[in-house]
Amino acid sequence: MQNRRYTAGIYTLGCKVNQYESEAIAEALASGGIEVVSPSDACDIYIINTCTVTAESDRKARQFIRRAVMKNPNAYIIVTGCMAQVAHEKIAAIEGVDYICGNSEKLSAADAALAFIKNAEKTDFPEIRVSSLDGARFEQMKIKTFGRTRAYVKIEDGCESRCTYCIIPSARGKIRSKPLRDVIDEVSELTRGGCREVVLTGIETASYGRDLGDGTDLAGLLREVDGIEGIGRVRLGSLDPSLITPAFVEKIAPLRSLTPHFHLSLQSGSSRVLALMRRKYNADMAYGSIELLKKSIPDVKLTTDVIVGFPSETEEDFLETVEFAKKAEFLMMHVFPYSPRAGTEAAKMKNQISPDVKKRRAAELSLTAKQIREKVLEKAVAETPCRLVLFETYENGVAFGHTPDFIEVAVKSDRSLHSEFHNVRLTHTDGNICFGVLN
Repeated sequence: MQNRRYTAGIYTLGCKVNQYESEAIAEALASGGIEVVSPSDACDIYIINTCTVTAESDRKARQFIRRAVMKNPNAYIIVTGCMAQVAHEKIAAIEGVDYICGNSEKLSAADAALAFIKNAEKTDFPEIRVSSLDGARFEQMKIKTFGRTRAYVKIEDGCESRCTYCIIPSARGKIRSKPLRDVIDEVSELTRGGCREVVLTGIETASYGRDLGDGTDLAGLLREVDGIEGIGRVRLGSLDPSLITPAFVEKIAPLRSLTPHFHLSLQSGSSRVLALMRRKYNADMAYGSIELLKKSIPDVKLTTDVIVGFPSETEEDFLETVEFAKKAEFLMMHVFPYSPRAGTEAAKMKNQISPDVKKRRAAELSLTAKQIREKVLEKAVAETPCRLVLFETYENGVAFGHTPDFIEVAVKSDRSLHSEFHNVRLTHTDGNICFGVLN
């Protein structure tokens, strides 16, 4: 074992929570002497952290598993994540898989890898460690390092919303929150290590603290994070619009570290469709939340997710969503044609929409989103051209970064400005990003 350095590659599919968990696994591997490299390399160990939100997610997971087996048939193959939680028997049937673990024991992936390098033997059948999520607790994991300017910090796991289109409650279990002090300690350490931006994320971020029983909630956590010495920017993961109440906004609006950018998990601008999805709000409530944010937080920008072609969605329903998007003026919209997910109520609903109609609606709404973005960026250049930009990447003499309200900015520079804050005067936009000059 000591004669050579073992390598591991991690494929990560899906959400920001998965990205965080993969980073925690990577740190555990590195602390055990395993070098974490690109999964495109020929590795001794592969870890596939799966997503199962759609049938396409499952297909990609299987593809990544088989790709890893082909790269090195002698590699130790570990599969974890949401697909592993709900369909471990299907994964076990894929030749070459050695270890499968669920969402309440993800760090055991690192333990299994370390055990493998001690004996360097593959078994004929995979070891399966997938526990019921009933009564599961928040898995204690943290990260100390980060590869880029920002770091994701998982503050919550699980979801109890039971939307009709979503399998995630089965894959993630009930709401489980990281204790407030643990979050503060983790963010503090990242900040001391030079992290300029922290994204607090979860499966249902808005529900943070509900299970702790001590009065802790998301607004309270944000106030505590805001008090960390040297804290840079703080962003939030996806939020349910029902969280955006006057009481919540009143508490968070004065926070100096919280960026004026919120990603709302809207899903539809039609109240009828939202009811069919079993969301917690209707279109009027969602728009009221948006108006509240715009009134209370200067320069606030909003991004969102929208599903089109949900079962029985009429043309009128779809047009309501289009008009909602125009009124809301989203900086960015992720538009998805509805994809039936086995095991959900929506997959069994009558009046499924044809693929052609879903494709057309997705294209139309995506075009609308592009037009809205152009107007939002043009307004930003005209009305608030002087911005503080946190730079992240550098390519061909151009530095790229983001404003607090999540506008991407490019400036010419003779050096990389990675992880640096600079004042920039915006000069113009191409409708996708803004361009400027350093002040």
